[in-house]
Parts: sequence; C-alpha cells; structure tokens
Amino acid sequence: MQASEFDVLIVGGGLAGLSLACALRDTRLRLGLVEQRPPQRPAGWDARVYAVSPANAAFLREIGAWKHMAAERIAPLYAMQIFGDGGAELDFSAYETGIPELGWILESSLMACELWESAKRQGNLSLFSPAAPHSLAMASEAAALTLANGDTLSAKLLVGADGRDSWVREALALPALNTAYGEMGVVANFECERPHGSIARQWFRADGVLAWLPLAGNRISIVWSTPEEHAERLLAMSADDLCARVAAAGSHQLGALQLLTPAAAFPLRLMQVPRIVAPRLALVGDAAHGIHPLSGHGINLGYQDAKALARLLAGTPDWQDIGNERLLLRYQRERREETLLMQTTTHALHKLFRDDFPGLKPLRNLGMNLANALPVLKNSLVRYAIGAF
Repeated sequence: MQASEFDVLIVGGGLAGLSLACALRDTRLRLGLVEQRPPQRPAGWDARVYAVSPANAAFLREIGAWKHMAAERIAPLYAMQIFGDGGAELDFSAYETGIPELGWILESSLMACELWESAKRQGNLSLFSPAAPHSLAMASEAAALTLANGDTLSAKLLVGADGRDSWVREALALPALNTAYGEMGVVANFECERPHGSIARQWFRADGVLAWLPLAGNRISIVWSTPEEHAERLLAMSADDLCARVAAAGSHQLGALQLLTPAAAFPLRLMQVPRIVAPRLALVGDAAHGIHPLSGHGINLGYQDAKALARLLAGTPDWQDIGNERLLLRYQRERREETLLMQTTTHALHKLFRDDFPGLKPLRNLGMNLANALPVLKNSLVRYAIGAF
C-alpha cells in the first residue's frame, strides 16, 4: 500500500519535477510524484538535447544523478561560434574565459531516465505512475488531488511540474501570458564528415536561427527555429535533401551530413506566468515559464527552480507550514529576476534578428563585431551565463 498523505506532492515527472524530488531525498519530508508516462530511452539518439550549464551539472552531481549517466553520451562544450546575418561573428571560448567547459550537451531522455531511476531508489518518495490527475481541491490545511483511477492524494504543498500546458496551473486558473512566435523548432541528429571540436555553432539567418550542438563522437544535434511554413518544408524533405539543406545552411563547416534521427518539430512561444505560487502551490520548470530556444537555457531555468525550491523546503523548520503562501513567495521572488532576464534577453534577440527595418541589419552585425572585439565584455557575459544558470 502506498501512502496517500504527503508533505510535498509533485505532479509531473519531467526533468524539473524529478530533480526536485531527488534534491529532497535527504530531508524529513514525505514525497509523492504523479506521472502519466515514465521516461524511456529511444533506440538510437534522442533528437531533443539540452545545453547544461556548469552550475546545473553541479546541481545534478549534488543530487546524485550525474555520476550514473553514461559518460560516452555526454559531450563537453569548449567553445561557441555565433554568426550574424550580415557577416558578423561572435565567439566564446572556455579556455579564454579561464574555465574547463562552457557546459555539456546531453540528451533529454538520458537525464530523465537516470533521474527516474534515482527517484525509484529514494526512500522518502512514492511514485504514482502511470497515473493521471483528474480533479483538485485546495483547502486551508492541504491540497487534495484525485487521480483518474479514483485515488485521492493529499499534501501540504502541491508542486506543478507538468510542462507548458500545465494541468495544475489550469486547474487553479493561474494565468499564463502566451506570445506565439509563429515558428517551429525543428530538431534532428546527424553524423558529421569532420569533427565538430566540441564547438556549438549558431547562425542568425533570414529563415530563422540554426544551432548545431555537438554530441559525443562525430555527431551533432540541430535546432532550427524557423517560420512554420519553412519548418513544414524541412519536415517534408527526404533524408538526403534535409542533410544537404542543413549542411549548406551551416556553410558546410563539418562537411557532409548523414541523418541519424528523423526530423521533428515543436511550436515556439514565449510564456510568462505572473504568479508561480499560491497557497499550497508552487510551479517549477516549463509550467512556470517558457522562452525561445535560441539561448539554450530552458532546462537550466527549470533545474534552478528545483534547486531553489528544494533549498527553501529543506531549510524550513518542522513547526513551519511549507504550504504557507508567505513562505512560498520567497521562492517566487528568488526566481523572478533570473527568469525575467532570460525571457527578456531571448525575446529581444529574436526580435532584433527577425525585424527587417531599413538599416537594422548592418547595425546589429556591427554590434556583434564590436562585442567580439572586447574580450573583457565578452568573458564577463560568458561567466555570468554559466554562473547564473
């Protein structure tokens, strides 16, 4: 028999929800986690990958997950090269910045499956999966979640970690402000003719933003953020045509490409959630925010949500109510600045390179070249990005 009363009940077993549960493994708290479908590894390479910052790699080490991930599937990131749409270039180097790596590129499912295995070994955590939420009732003393099978789970604190289309957020009528970009993120993996050198490459183009992310071996994963019509054309291409198109868009820097995973796509939107806490509720990860993928920082924000909320809960004395809104507002305040900064920055960059006002193109490329010529400014930007996220 599994318990039905918890201190913390997490709805959603994605990266943010699982990392929160694992971060609370050594606490007195009784935890429950509800997930509709446990994560699974694909037969080959996962086309959905993330750039994990050093700060978040350290977080994954702290919660015991990093050491169990297959090292041969993890690619270090030593440098970045960014190309404007008018000949400008901006590059970042871990060596020049005085750090070992700028980050690591990992498959989403690699992290999810290891976090899930860590959660299964956790003594203070009950997993409910496969299970789906059906209804939610909030009372002064507890939140009561009824599952689709009729079981009811109660908790002092309910955490919504169930993604951008969060059922929890909708059930409590917390507003989310969505701004559609009219774009899709096209993802796929390729084998490369030439070594990538552990360098991430990004092109700001007339047809969107194309990123090449290094995978282990001579492989890359791409994210092409592009207008929906162009995305549909890319998805309809044969494997050979898609390889030729992606190689040409990246100026054939890695030679010929060979498709490893079929192309897939997902819609892009900016999502701002003014309130990420309420009495007996906190939101983490994509349930709390959404940003354009050109920064590569989406999951880093989610991991930092989990770290901040876990730290708050672990440090709360036994006599204090962890579902009290005043307490939870400390978590909201801590996360607001970083989230707003990333949303504002990525949205502004997107508009800067998508707008086609006369004279704007040479100005934005001039700005890139000037930034590239100022090592102190450039290194400060790198250190801030890897330290904060």
